[in-house]
Amino acid sequence: QVQLAESGGESVQAAGSLRLSCAASGNTGRIYAMAWYRQTPGKEREGVAVIHPDNGGTYHADPVKGRFTISRDSDNTLYLQMNNLKPEDTAMYYCAAHTSGSWFGWSDSKSYDSWGQGTQVTVLS
Repeated sequence: QVQLAESGGESVQAAGSLRLSCAASGNTGRIYAMAWYRQTPGKEREGVAVIHPDNGGTYHADPVKGRFTISRDSDNTLYLQMNNLKPEDTAMYYCAAHTSGSWFGWSDSKSYDSWGQGTQVTVLS
């Protein structure tokens, strides 16, 4: 099992920057992919970015390309550096990990079997 805990969310002004962190613990050697998701009330949870620790490959969703960067350090901590924030980035941000089970693609939430509890990001206009 893998446990995930997000931190770093807060209210910021538009065009500001913020860095989210996700601490992973437990059986971290079996993490094959980690991702950031976000969700607003009444909307589906959407993928923001993914990283594959085995090769370091990343992918960022179109709305955040050029502004957000996903990364991971040697202490099993996942990061999301968010620059030039926009009001539409306001959401609850979740960290997710794939350790077992079927893979449905990085942007399908069913691919991830471990989730954090979320951290709120609010971008003020």
